[in-house]
Amino acid sequence: MSTEKFQTIESPAVPLPIENVDTDQIIPARFLKATTREGFGENLFRDWRFDKSGKPKEDFVLNNNTYAGTILVAGKNFGSGSSREHAAWAIHDFGFKVVVSSFFADIFKNNALNNGLLPVQVSETFLATLLSEIEKDAGTIIKVDLEKQVIILTASGKSESFHINPYKKECLLNGYDDIDYLLSIREKIAQFEKSRD
Repeated sequence: MSTEKFQTIESPAVPLPIENVDTDQIIPARFLKATTREGFGENLFRDWRFDKSGKPKEDFVLNNNTYAGTILVAGKNFGSGSSREHAAWAIHDFGFKVVVSSFFADIFKNNALNNGLLPVQVSETFLATLLSEIEKDAGTIIKVDLEKQVIILTASGKSESFHINPYKKECLLNGYDDIDYLLSIREKIAQFEKSRD
């Protein structure tokens, strides 16, 4: 299933400076009944966003109108726990294009990349700088350039490069899923097959 092409993102960010956020906190298990990706965003961080009566908790960041944007800046070890792909679906469906952390669980990272969500892993020092700048100014603009593999605080110019699997990078830049990618290189595959005859 194709996704939209990943463009350079330049946006304010939503801070979530909580460590060890697991997939059950991202999308509780009771909301996993659907099999399509749509609609999961409304239950993103459900038990943190709402009380038992369904009333928004004012102290949770996603209920705070001070913060907005398509970048989520999270604490260390984001996406641990079960392998549910729904966690990536929920974050993307809510409107985030990028999640920044100093460490991601491998399964979450792969699920994110497969669903058009870019996990940007930075050093703990740079993560602390990002969170500090956002705390000082909720309008702080962060630029994420996938082509150059760099994340930048636009006001100060502070930046850090990040790693991404080259294959996943190409898929994100072109909006490819695995099948789209194979179709994009079918001529190369055909030539290779002919060379073996």
